[in-house]
Parts: sequence; C-alpha cells; structure tokens
Amino acid sequence: MIFTVGHSNHAPERLLDLLACHQVTAIADVRSQPYSRRFPAYNREPFKAWLRENGIAYVFLGQELGGRSSDPALFDESGRVDYKRLAETTDFQRGIERLRQGMEVYRIALLCAEKEPLECHRGLLVAPCLADLGVEVVHILADGSLEPHRQMEQRLLARYRLDDDLFGESRRQRLERAYRKRASEAAYRLPGTEKS
Repeated sequence: MIFTVGHSNHAPERLLDLLACHQVTAIADVRSQPYSRRFPAYNREPFKAWLRENGIAYVFLGQELGGRSSDPALFDESGRVDYKRLAETTDFQRGIERLRQGMEVYRIALLCAEKEPLECHRGLLVAPCLADLGVEVVHILADGSLEPHRQMEQRLLARYRLDDDLFGESRRQRLERAYRKRASEAAYRLPGTEKS
C-alpha cells in the first residue's frame, strides 16, 4: 500500500498528525519544485530536517515523478505537460521502481502541494501508474479520512458524466478519457501559454 497527501495550507503539526494517524514512516516528495513562498515550512531542506526530527524519512523524487518537465517533447501543442508521455520516460519509470523498492521497508506517502488528489499529478499521473502495477493506492484527505484510489476514480468518472456505460465502452476506456480530460485542465502549463 502507498498513500498520497497534499500539504495544502496545513500547519506542519497538522500534516504530522495526518501522517501519524496512518502510520506513515516515509515521505516521497513528488513536487517538481519543492519550495513555497506562502508555506516556507514546506521548503525542501527545512521540511526534510523537520520530518527527520519527527521520525519520518524523506526522499525527493520530484525529478523523477514531478508533474513538470524541462523537456519540450513532453508538452502538448497547447503548452501543457502530457502526462502519458511523461509516464513513459526512463526517469519516471525509475521513480516508480524506487517507490516499489521503498515500500518493502517503509510505509510511504507521496507528498505534493495540492489538497485534492483530483487537482494534482499525484492523483492523476503517479497513482494510476502505481495502481496499474497492482499497488494499492490510498489518498489521505484534508480531514484525515482515507479515499481508496478506485473511489477517487469513481469521482473522476462522475465529474465528466462517464460513470455509466452508455456507448459500450469499458470502464478502462472511460477512465482513460476522464484522465485525459482532467489532465488537460490541471496539468502544468508553460508560462505564456495560458488561455486568456
């Protein structure tokens, strides 16, 4: 099992409570840029030190599993990151393998900034890849409750009214469409390419 969590605007102590409540022993930071002007306690180095002081291991996997890229080939024609292309890169696959190895030793939570997994690449990119490999993914929500990834996918299908099979599509096909649609709205977009 692997968890995901967003630090959102939580005080660090609240995040620690969320992690402790679910016996998380390691954070895999999947933010591409692990810094925040609004929430400096979550800047990479102080955050890493603070977690270690509180008995939680930390690994930065933003280069491998982050939702942004410096490779122009990983952006679509509108300037948005293409999650499908990103997931096929060697770096991304290496990051997934590091998580799978780490799960043998730690109870891991993927950490990003967004509170809601449907707003974040951890729920729209990393979690589906892990689930496809048979890993049970569970999202820690802001109130401390748990949402299995399959339940998040049901919310995703409902968001686009794809929760019913009206046209003979499999659930998998409907999910692929819903993930593409949500990624087209939520994935990182290059500065200057935003819609007006």
